[in-house]
Amino acid sequence: MILGLRTVVYHTPDLTAAKAWYTTVVGHGPYFDQPFYVGFNVGGFELGLVPDGTPGAGGTVAYWGVPDAAAASARLVELGAKPRGPIQDVGEGIRVAEFDDPFGNVFGVIENPHFDPAAVR
Repeated sequence: MILGLRTVVYHTPDLTAAKAWYTTVVGHGPYFDQPFYVGFNVGGFELGLVPDGTPGAGGTVAYWGVPDAAAASARLVELGAKPRGPIQDVGEGIRVAEFDDPFGNVFGVIENPHFDPAAVR
């Protein structure tokens, strides 16, 4: 049984730089910080970093919820992320955007006015 998104892991060749960048992106430091893994609690989900040096798009994108896709996109670009394309309206007010983080991973954001995390069981 699938219970929902729990953890997204990004690979990085420079754990120290990735930890600093993601600390700025998520607005707080990690709750777990070891040389082999750094974990951030982001709204009840985990964003993990591993120092294995093999980042990449891989075809799968995890989308992190944001209240405003345009504002989040501007901030990510300001912090060094590279847009993979424009913000897309995928219907019913839902907007998504994808970025390459400075380490070669795809970082997605989603503005979804219909998602109520309190309703998920």
